[in-house]
Amino acid sequence: MPFTENDLPNLQGRHVVVTGANSGIGLEAARALAGAGAHVVLACRSRDKGERAMAEIRLATPKANLTLESLDLASLDSIRGFAERMSTALPSIDVLVNNAGIMAIPRTTTADGFEMQMGTNHLGHFALTGRLLPLLLAAPSSRVVNVSSLGHRFVHRVKLDDLHATRGYQKWIVYCRTKLANLLFTFELQRRFEAARKSTIAVACHPGFSNTNLQFVGPRLEGSKLMEAVMRWNNTYLAQSAREGALPTLYAATASDVRGGEYFGPNGLFEIRGTPTRAHVARPARDPEAARALFELSERETGVRYDFHAPAPSVHLS
Repeated sequence: MPFTENDLPNLQGRHVVVTGANSGIGLEAARALAGAGAHVVLACRSRDKGERAMAEIRLATPKANLTLESLDLASLDSIRGFAERMSTALPSIDVLVNNAGIMAIPRTTTADGFEMQMGTNHLGHFALTGRLLPLLLAAPSSRVVNVSSLGHRFVHRVKLDDLHATRGYQKWIVYCRTKLANLLFTFELQRRFEAARKSTIAVACHPGFSNTNLQFVGPRLEGSKLMEAVMRWNNTYLAQSAREGALPTLYAATASDVRGGEYFGPNGLFEIRGTPTRAHVARPARDPEAARALFELSERETGVRYDFHAPAPSVHLS
């Protein structure tokens, strides 16, 4: 039977963090998870957009248990501050949905000098997950859900010797590398959870081709009306809705048959749309040596070291 929101389990008492929860896949996932009873932390770069998202969710679920927190994945200081606030506000985190992302933008850099796409899509979420690790390990059978993309299939490797694309920047190639990095990170994190004998798992998913605002950021930054029109046509006639696109995320986050190291996406033609199923992983994403090297480089770049035996922080609830 096709998986729908009606198949979500009762999530009362669960704490879920969703990055980029103010629009698109993140908003739809946050709405559905809150509707199933979870306490959902909406981690958003823009507080105004986050407040509008909270209001939208509460229209559907008036008693939704929501918390809005500022998080800019392009800033290691913002990530550190967010994690510190969570460590005093939550006893544990049951699900971390690393959803936020940017796509095919002109080259720019983060506050820490990282190329913006790699800095946001991979390194930002890598640092966030590492800083939230004690809270994740404090919850039984918690999950890290990394949202990747079909785009990971179009590149052969993440260029570890030029992670920030300082030579010959190609926006779409760099985007696809970040999505390959999401999968390499997922599989290496799962191997490390297993080596440490932890019940927390790392899984990944992709939304197929979904109608969200993600496609418009690049054309608008470049001032390309033509590309914006192309993206609008594609979203109107080819894409599934954001609500449908969020289903693989919801499945990865909640389904009882999910195992660590799995990857989910739509089951339709070319995995563009459809109900969630186990998705195809391109061979470069399964390279354990590349994954280990990326993980170690990411620790050096972000200064965030993963400690799989760190005690959970004390919670001081007001």
